Amino acid sequence: STVGRALAARLGVEHVDTDAMVVESAGRPISEIFEHEGEMRFREFETEALVSVLATPLVVSTGGGIVVDDHNRAILHSSDAFVVWLDGSLDALAARVGSGRGRPLLQGDVRSALREKIAERSPGYLEVADVRVDTTHMRHGDCVDAIVAAMEGETA
Repeated sequence: STVGRALAARLGVEHVDTDAMVVESAGRPISEIFEHEGEMRFREFETEALVSVLATPLVVSTGGGIVVDDHNRAILHSSDAFVVWLDGSLDALAARVGSGRGRPLLQGDVRSALREKIAERSPGYLEVADVRVDTTHMRHGDCVDAIVAAMEGETA
């Protein structure tokens, strides 16, 4: 989301975050959706948010699991969206999420959960991403620079 906001500012377009849209639409935090209705219902909210934003030129930050759903990947494929996979090493990702608090799928052993999520999600990102940016040693501004370069046809 931080990179998304910075990229939107650089490009002069609006930024939206599908997780924030889900919270607003559902009227409760994501953790409560997971607890009371399960991951499948969260993914339904997420798909609704994705569909509603892709028709407008803006920067969209999604949760990392958006690519797990076949329907979401099809939506991304059929859109004109430039899809960026912000990837990183397990160590870098673990440092960024810390204890995993507020992230229902990263409870318990965060590193183990991250390892599982990376394995589960990577094929989806490989399928839909126009570019993969390895953020392991990058600051937010460096990520934005890499994305803009990729959008302009340069190597990320």
